[in-house]
Amino acid sequence: MSQPPSTLLAVDWGTSSLRAARLDAQGHVLEEKSVPRGIQTVAPGEFATVFEANFGDWARASGSFCLISGMAGSKQGWVEAPYCPCPAGFDEVAARLMWIADAPQGLPNARIAIVPGLSCEHPSAVAGLTHIPDVMRGEEVQILGTMQLSGLRDGVFVLPGTHNKWAQVSDGRVTGFSTFMTGEFYALLSRLSILAKTVDADAPFDEAAFIQGVNQSREGAGLLHNAFSARTLSLFSRMSASALASYLSGLIIGEEVGAQRLIKGTSVNLIGAPALTQRYAQVLALHGVQSRLFGAEATWAGLFALSKSIARSTASV
Repeated sequence: MSQPPSTLLAVDWGTSSLRAARLDAQGHVLEEKSVPRGIQTVAPGEFATVFEANFGDWARASGSFCLISGMAGSKQGWVEAPYCPCPAGFDEVAARLMWIADAPQGLPNARIAIVPGLSCEHPSAVAGLTHIPDVMRGEEVQILGTMQLSGLRDGVFVLPGTHNKWAQVSDGRVTGFSTFMTGEFYALLSRLSILAKTVDADAPFDEAAFIQGVNQSREGAGLLHNAFSARTLSLFSRMSASALASYLSGLIIGEEVGAQRLIKGTSVNLIGAPALTQRYAQVLALHGVQSRLFGAEATWAGLFALSKSIARSTASV
């Protein structure tokens, strides 16, 4: 594989969704596809079949190969790709790719590799723990892609989602990160807790209620107390059910952002769906922190940049 591929099949295989893009030799998107075949829907041993059924035509393209990021490299995925320890950048991640040894039946010449996630350790003063591990899968590609798109090599990179990541980057390498279960907490509280009886989780975004939630999170009582106000405000008819979802979102996101060591006048890089990154930008602005926003293009840019790292490393062998 001494020459860069003429096309790259870039795949983001997550827990609930599967999306892919075919990229040309310059990294431009030629085609995109998204199907509801996340790893939760794939039975053990069926990953190759699902891959071929959805992307076999692309994989057969002359000179192409495939890089897969996300949960396909987890214990429940296609092939487990062990985590790459921080600090890590393009070269470290590319060196730990997990190549698929057995190609799908109809793709005997396919070159398919899974991108490893990242791991880091948080020191703990608790007896018997010493260090607490943290991990990410898929977000590392988005961070690398954002660096590729922006030219940034240092800073704080924030990836809102089900399990949010706050990553520190220095000289082009992820030096560490912290995970916050913000999205999952919101889903649990709004749909499965007592709050589900008063919160309309499907209501449209209410910016005023969201900011009220953010400001309430800064009152110091903590989320375990403040969350109950999403019930009592309804009981006493002081906030509508449609506004309560945004209020609860503000409480939770406000709690997360408030836990960071933010420096007024600095900036962070937000990566993800606009609906979420814009909320974080609003909260960060209240702390005097500016934001740069990046979207789904970061994944394709990251996978393309990794393909270039592979080509450079193999050419030097």
